[in-house]
Amino acid sequence: MAQPKIRNMEEFAAISGISRPTVSKYFNDPDSVRATSRKKIEAALAKHAYEPNVFAMNQNRRKTKNIGVLVPNLADPFFSEIARRVELACIEAGYSPILLSSHGSPDRERDNLKSLRSLKPAGVLLAPFGRRLSDREAVRAFSEDFPLVLFDANMPETGQAFVGTNHIQSIDLMVEYLCRSGEPPCFFEMKHPTHPNAFVHRHAYIESMERHGETPHVHQAEGGGWNFEEIGSTEGGRLLAEGAFETNTILCSNDRLAIGMLSAAYRLHLPVGHGPDCKIRIAGHDDHPFSRFTCPPLTTIAQDYEAIAIRAVRTLFRILEDAGHLPAREETLFEGRLIMRDSA
Repeated sequence: MAQPKIRNMEEFAAISGISRPTVSKYFNDPDSVRATSRKKIEAALAKHAYEPNVFAMNQNRRKTKNIGVLVPNLADPFFSEIARRVELACIEAGYSPILLSSHGSPDRERDNLKSLRSLKPAGVLLAPFGRRLSDREAVRAFSEDFPLVLFDANMPETGQAFVGTNHIQSIDLMVEYLCRSGEPPCFFEMKHPTHPNAFVHRHAYIESMERHGETPHVHQAEGGGWNFEEIGSTEGGRLLAEGAFETNTILCSNDRLAIGMLSAAYRLHLPVGHGPDCKIRIAGHDDHPFSRFTCPPLTTIAQDYEAIAIRAVRTLFRILEDAGHLPAREETLFEGRLIMRDSA
């Protein structure tokens, strides 16, 4: 005969013959209750297959085992890859990751922070939209109430720590290579970028070109959003067709724009690469998972996904071990690595 469904911990405590506080203590740490009580609880669990509501339990704790992970857009392979690594590291350490995407909307980022508040997380890992787009007051207020580690995009006045890539170093590395191996690069980006590191890439490109004694040429695509490949194909293709680029080398602000531009070059019958029959060179930044499979394979800068994810998680755990604080705000930057492929 089917056993009646147990709706909450109070009902389970009554059926098992154990007090509600002891049952709750068992679910937090089975070894913390006496062996006789533990046997009764486990016998009742085997009979009734009851599973406690973890989130409801967390609401009654001052500290939970939840770790919030909030990214701008999980559809972007960069964030999905980092989030995957962060999630696994949290699980391995005994925490419950709560992964949220803002789907390209800064307003959604603010709403997600409100949702995380209600879950009382032990701490949060946030890849923000940055100072220009994030609700800075909302992020600052959140960081005052919960341990917060930023990754990917920095907001220097916010959070206990930041972990990311040294984009000035990585763009300079690419510019140096392109200048050394052929004509100096023009720069292609969106006029209204949705990711804060795009601004860093533009300024780093200009400074690097000037250091190399070259004239920077910045070309901007109309529009915004996260449809980088489409913008790279349509707007990048339009510029290619018009002969707008001053040299035969184009450095795209990110790999997704570069992938779109590669498709436009194919459509325009423009051979891409550094061979004698090639008309243009195209390079990107990020080492997108698909960049090695484009035609030709894309020259790019690799960010160290694993190092960023592991350092961010370990920094947050260290903050939790130190009662939620660090002596001073920390910033960790990993250098980018040049990946030379056939496109440039």
